[in-house]
Amino acid sequence: MAKILDLQAKVRSAAGTSSVKRLRKAGSIPAVIYGKKHDHTQLEVDAKTFSALMDGSASDNVLVNLKIEGEKATSLALVQEIQHDYLRGGVLHVDFHAVDATEEIHANIPVILQHIDLAEKKGGQIEHILHNLEVFCLPKDLPETIVIDVSPLEVGGSYHIKDIKLPSGVTTHIDDENVVVALKEPTVAEETAAPAAPAAEAKK
Repeated sequence: MAKILDLQAKVRSAAGTSSVKRLRKAGSIPAVIYGKKHDHTQLEVDAKTFSALMDGSASDNVLVNLKIEGEKATSLALVQEIQHDYLRGGVLHVDFHAVDATEEIHANIPVILQHIDLAEKKGGQIEHILHNLEVFCLPKDLPETIVIDVSPLEVGGSYHIKDIKLPSGVTTHIDDENVVVALKEPTVAEETAAPAAPAAEAKK
């Protein structure tokens, strides 16, 4: 199950592009929290602390106990969305979705394949079709990943949603017959015959 981590945050009063740039230069990440359990509030979190928190997680779907400066109680929140800066690195913005510990949440969880080499030794090629699985559960039951051991697969075989053993308390609404991973016959490129040399032009 996913760990619930502690994270400090401050209320962000300034808005606009220039203030956001200053915030990032000062080592903070602009953020927002919203949901039925918390008013829509602009926040900022420490960039190094948040990056360290995410580096220790297998996915972006992390639960945090958000301690907002000036608020007595912590807010249980799901990291709903992270905007990454793919050019310079780092994080541009974070969305926190405040949730209730007693109410079901949904999240997209990474599907991780194990023992691909053992499966492909049988002469096939693994085709990973479903990389993330949308699940529904209470916050305490949220898994970090869905792990599938593909070593039992035979060439031509596949695993479907119905073949995944989800953790206790976790469900999905995806159709049972959807294929998650398959061990395909290897693709063999057809050899094309070399074109025949053109006949020498008859001498006149």
